[in-house]
Amino acid sequence: MRTRSLFLLFALAGCTVGPNYSGPPTIAPNAAAGHAFVRAGDIPVDSRAPASRWWASLGDPLLDQLVDRAVANNPDLEAVRARLQQARASLRSEQANLLPKADATALYAHARIPGVDLNQSNGSSGDGTDSSGNSSGSGGASALNLYNVGFDASWEVDLFGGQRRKVEAARASTEAAQANIDDAIVSLTSEVVQAYVNLRDRQRRIGLNAESVAKQEQMLSLTRQRFDRGTASRLDVSRLQTQLDNSRADNVPLKAEMEAYLNALATLVGEEPGALDDQLRTPAAVPLPPAQVAIGDPALLLRHRPDIRAAERTLAADTAKIGTAEAARFPRLSIMGIIGVGGTRPSDLTKLDDFTLLAAPQLSWSFLDFGRTKAQVDQAKGVRAEAEAQYRSKVLGALRDAEDALARFRYRRVTVATLARAKASADQAAALSADRYKAGTTTLIDLLDTQRQQIAAEQSLSVAEAGLTTDFVSIQKALGLGWN
Repeated sequence: MRTRSLFLLFALAGCTVGPNYSGPPTIAPNAAAGHAFVRAGDIPVDSRAPASRWWASLGDPLLDQLVDRAVANNPDLEAVRARLQQARASLRSEQANLLPKADATALYAHARIPGVDLNQSNGSSGDGTDSSGNSSGSGGASALNLYNVGFDASWEVDLFGGQRRKVEAARASTEAAQANIDDAIVSLTSEVVQAYVNLRDRQRRIGLNAESVAKQEQMLSLTRQRFDRGTASRLDVSRLQTQLDNSRADNVPLKAEMEAYLNALATLVGEEPGALDDQLRTPAAVPLPPAQVAIGDPALLLRHRPDIRAAERTLAADTAKIGTAEAARFPRLSIMGIIGVGGTRPSDLTKLDDFTLLAAPQLSWSFLDFGRTKAQVDQAKGVRAEAEAQYRSKVLGALRDAEDALARFRYRRVTVATLARAKASADQAAALSADRYKAGTTTLIDLLDTQRQQIAAEQSLSVAEAGLTTDFVSIQKALGLGWN
């Protein structure tokens, strides 16, 4: 009979209620099948899988250093890593809850019991103490001493797998926390590169604007001289003055934005604003994307993008929590055990052959809870449904991000090519105007105006090139790259 009961106990302990997680639902069948991105168009694509350190393809060693410093020191990333540490500790705690718990105890108790005369029941030694060493008081009251050293253990048998589901949920949550770190790295690296590109663009445009202002000041000075000689009108002077003031005004927001990006880069790498000014104050060229872009396929995106992995692991955790709630519907078996030595004298603690042993199994079942457990199960199912909807949203949002980024990059290439041709034409016009000025067939004002237009064309090209690199960064972020 005892063997049969033990067999039944272990058979029940192997049961696990609640749904088993069978993987995420298929949300985008075309993407999962590895079909090409719709908006890639004529972008030169590298057939190899994208590199995790994609920013290295921009060819800027200083940028590489800034990204590495940000990944090592960014406080927001450190906070996400701390959440992973918490999740791992929670997993270890839930795993430990599958095992018995034992405590060592030592007890000394002294009690005065009125109305009880231990001398009458146990005999008196004639000196006011009974044979057990307890003193008797007046009026039939006695004092009792108790000494005990021992161990107590408790174990809740996981009959229906509720605790195992908790471990399953904690493990999935830990994996989601790791994916959240990867997602934070993706966002951080993209933000660093974008801030760096914008900084270099602003620095370049500030320099070009200064050149343009210098040309316009010289043009205005010459026009005023002509106006004084009566060969130019006041309208010509007013037009050039307005043009010069507008150019000077354009420089103000550029400088403010430059300093904002310097501050942003400093805080991203974990430093206070101004810490990188000396290192980054000298202007440098805007880093440009490689001739070919490695984008892989949509199936690769769904496997690697961290926020999708985090949403999938959250879905797995919430599925397991349904089983935890379901297990509360069934009986619970707890086993408590106590073993110890002791008595009414300190010397009794040495009598190891005379010990107290207690084993007490307890079966409890909340069969009448007026729907509380069912409500908890329904709540867990609702949380799981929400997690599945959020997973679906993440997948579709990731595909949209990738397609949007590819479309912007594709058309930005056309813009850059068009403005590059315009810049080449402006360079040619400036060269021809310089030749005509040397030959005496055009005025210095005309030459300066042509050179000003050349600078304006270069400014427009700089904006477009910075936008192209920014769109390249958006592609890498949409693909979920940047983590190892």
